[in-house]
Formats: sequence, structure tokens, C-alpha cells
Amino acid sequence: MKNQILAALTGATLTLSALPALAHASFEKSEAPAGSTFKAVIRIGHGCDGKPTRVLRVRIPDGFYDAKPMPKPGWQLKTVTGDYARPFDSHGTQMKRGVREIVWSGGELPDEWYDEFTFRGSVGPEVVPGSAIYFPTVQECGGNAKEAWIDVTGAEGVANPAPALRVTEKRAEGGHAHHAAAKAEEVRLGDLAITDAYSRATPPGAPVGGGYLTVTNSGPAEDRLVSATSPAAGRVEIHDMAMEGEVMRMRKLDDGLPLPAGKGVELKPGGLHLMLMDLKAPLAEGDTLPVTLTFENAGQVEVNLAVRPMNAKEAEHAHH
Repeated sequence: MKNQILAALTGATLTLSALPALAHASFEKSEAPAGSTFKAVIRIGHGCDGKPTRVLRVRIPDGFYDAKPMPKPGWQLKTVTGDYARPFDSHGTQMKRGVREIVWSGGELPDEWYDEFTFRGSVGPEVVPGSAIYFPTVQECGGNAKEAWIDVTGAEGVANPAPALRVTEKRAEGGHAHHAAAKAEEVRLGDLAITDAYSRATPPGAPVGGGYLTVTNSGPAEDRLVSATSPAAGRVEIHDMAMEGEVMRMRKLDDGLPLPAGKGVELKPGGLHLMLMDLKAPLAEGDTLPVTLTFENAGQVEVNLAVRPMNAKEAEHAHH
């Protein structure tokens, strides 16, 4: 009998440990195509250090339009409107303002209970497939007690990640994926081809920006990217990301970037990249950013970096 009880308790423990942990505020569904309507369901699995949640605030990011919250019995609903970063075409009508924050208040969600808060809206057709848009969310539990899910870096293992929506390719008519993304401009200089050149928009006051591109050396000899300049920045440096112990750190490549013969070298977020220092103005989505590249053997060439959304992970080009 004792063994049977022990077995039952062990089985119950394993069952409980197999249940998904509701540690963070997160979306029930976390993907949607660009240009689609998305029903956002935020799951709240605990309060603030044992205290019940009494207010939930959700900030609506750029790239998400026409947000409409669902009323919740026992809770008061409030919305805060503001300007969009860019107008949104809603069935032929240009919308310049919309809901930028949703607040549910006046209710009580005990720490040991679970609930969901719902709203819907449109994912902007301009959002780059493969990128993510983040919805900073704050639980208020009375006094100074709160849980702030506001980290929008997308980094692994952060303690307070904001709910994220991964944007997939826009659907074409008939439900098929849209493959009409424009191919990035190719710039040639001797044996070198520069493709997929882009940057990312920066918030007001940001002192630095990034430059990303691919350089393919089809020649028989190695070349080297030795420097870069741009009228938009005080200086441009060539950087790499490298592990120092258990910490990822950025370092300047004082000797430039080698370009092996017959190979391509990709500059991308989280790896090799151009760092634009002392920006003279914010980089705005939709603009182009001129950068002059100097190579050891091939000489100089100017390329235009297309400025994509802040969360863009790659240039808008087709691989199909």
C-alpha cells in the first residue's frame, strides 16, 4: 500500500512538472503574416510576488494598426490614442492616429489564477517577414508591486521579455505566400559584388546605427574592406561580435575585414557589421543611407543602405 501511494505521488509530481510554466506574459499565438488581421490573446499566469493583478497595460508598437480591445467582465477598459509613425491604409482611408495603449483596470486576478486579455488589429504590410514586433506589457498589483514585461531586444534568456509577434510572409490571393519582395540593389566593383545592403531605423536621440550587407569576392586574390564613411555619421567603424568568457562583446576590427578569394562575407545583426557612430539625425524607415566603402585592392565604391524597420533582421529580398 505504501508503495502504491508513493507511486501515485511520483506520478502526480511528474504530471505537474510536465505542465507548461506560465512564467511570462505571452501571446497564445505568436505568428501572423504581414498585412493580416491578428487576434492577440495575452496570457497572464501569475501576479506580483503573490499579490493579485489589478491593472494590465499593453503598449501598441509601430507596425500594428487599428487595435481594438475586447471588454472584460469585471474590468474597466481604457485606450490611449496617438500618432502612427507612418499612415495606415484601411480600405482606402488613410489612418494617421490610432490606439497606442490599452489599459484594463478595476478587476482582480489572484496570483494563483490564470486569465487572458484580448485585442485585435492589423499587422502592417510594410513589416519585414522574419522580424518581430513587441508589445510591452505591465501588470500592476497595488502600491509599487508590478511585473513589467518590457524587454524588446529579442535576446534569449532575458528575465522580462515583452510578448512578441513573429511576422511571416504576406499572403497573396488564394492563400499562397507573397514572393514579390524587391531584390536589393547589387553594386559591383571589379571582382567584388555588394548586395543586400540595409540599415535599421533608430529611435530619436540614438547616437549609433548599424550597416549590413554581403560582399562576394569572385576574384583569384584576397581583398580587404579597410574603412567606410557616411555623411550621416561622424565616423563609421567595422565591428564584430565575439565571446569573452560567457559575455558577448563588440570589438572594432582595426585591421579591416578580410574578403577571401571566391567567397562571400555577410555583415548582419549579431555578427560582423558596420557601426555608424555619432549619427547626425535619426535613421528613418524608408530612407536610403549612402555609405562609401574603401577596399585595399578594389578601391572605393558608394552603396545605398535601405533603412528598414527597427526590428528588421534581413533585407527585403526574395530567396524564392
